[in-house]
Amino acid sequence: MQSLLPPDHGQLPLFHDALVQSSLNPFLAGPAQAVTLPECFSEVILNGAQDHCLHLLAPMLRELSDEQDPRWLTLIAPPTLLTTKWLRSRDLNLNRILLLQPRQSMQALELACEALRSGKSHTVVSWLHGMKISEKKKLALAAQTGNAQSLNIRLG
Repeated sequence: MQSLLPPDHGQLPLFHDALVQSSLNPFLAGPAQAVTLPECFSEVILNGAQDHCLHLLAPMLRELSDEQDPRWLTLIAPPTLLTTKWLRSRDLNLNRILLLQPRQSMQALELACEALRSGKSHTVVSWLHGMKISEKKKLALAAQTGNAQSLNIRLG
């Protein structure tokens, strides 16, 4: 069966084009405002019980810990339930993971940016809540500088 769409045109852009061309976004109360962040920054938002959310994250973290890149998978300010025992029980490669908690003198955002800029991690996963766009851009810039990926996880 032949597709009616060009090979590089997926279904999502069909909806995206319609929303962008429209002056009102049906999903927002006001005019559509696109915020573009570099591809090196991603954010996952999970709602529900914390242990259930971590259960959903386990396969993603396992995949990242098995990455072929020899650099670290760095976890910044993870929830208290995410311990080395939990990581081990989910078959994550502990030899490739750094688990960092911010100190009083350094905020989690600063620690994440420092880890990203250093280039010693292929991915820095942070648990930062209520970030502004400027803070997300700061993480993205740090990730670009260190040739890394920044993944922020918000647990509801």
